Amino acid sequence: MLQQVALITGGAKGIGRGIALDLAAQQWKIAFCYRTSEADAQSTATAIRNQGGEAWPILCDVSNPEAAQSVVAQVEQKWGRIDALINGAGPYHRINLLEETVEGWNEMFDGNLHPIFYLAQAVAPGMKARKAGRIISFSMANADQMISQPDVTAHYIAKAGVLILTRTLAKLLAPYGVTVNAISPGFIDSGSAPPGELASMTKRIPAGYIGTVDDTVAAVRYLLSDDARYVNGANIQISGGWGI
Repeated sequence: MLQQVALITGGAKGIGRGIALDLAAQQWKIAFCYRTSEADAQSTATAIRNQGGEAWPILCDVSNPEAAQSVVAQVEQKWGRIDALINGAGPYHRINLLEETVEGWNEMFDGNLHPIFYLAQAVAPGMKARKAGRIISFSMANADQMISQPDVTAHYIAKAGVLILTRTLAKLLAPYGVTVNAISPGFIDSGSAPPGELASMTKRIPAGYIGTVDDTVAAVRYLLSDDARYVNGANIQISGGWGI
């Protein structure tokens, strides 16, 4: 049986790492991008191999369109295909909009939205030719609410854009057997937020507890499965009822 190939951005730690390890247990070949986390990337690569998967950590800034196109070409040249593109990278910072810098504003779009466009364009020809493929991108649990977000404005707008881009790609690629869906986490204990901040949010979550990486990985596993072959353009919230 031909091994499936995944390209994961932001795969060195957190949710991306969890997805990579889950796919490794299913014998996938996994290329994952990282920008600064060399030690984490090597640790994840080792863990993938220990799970039985093939790992290829790639130092790459996918906010650069040429780098994004290049990494897709590298993976396709090495392994012949990309069956799943998982857009997990995305910087985040909290600052009042009126104090935001131009650089900080642009960083949120360059990191959270633009790479999905670059990478989708790059993987689409191969997926269309094979009449199969999965693209999964990450938004946030209340991005579809279009409410004011004074301290995370650019990040919020970018994540709302992810949903529009997801639906557009789904419509364009559905005739070729390719599905494109979004996952919108709420508060997930992925190691990126201080424990105190997560604990303080618990009372605002209807389910009464913080989600885990495994909760998010389960949604990815479903969207990559044959059970989800007719699910296209969807947005799955992983939030315990927060943000709806």
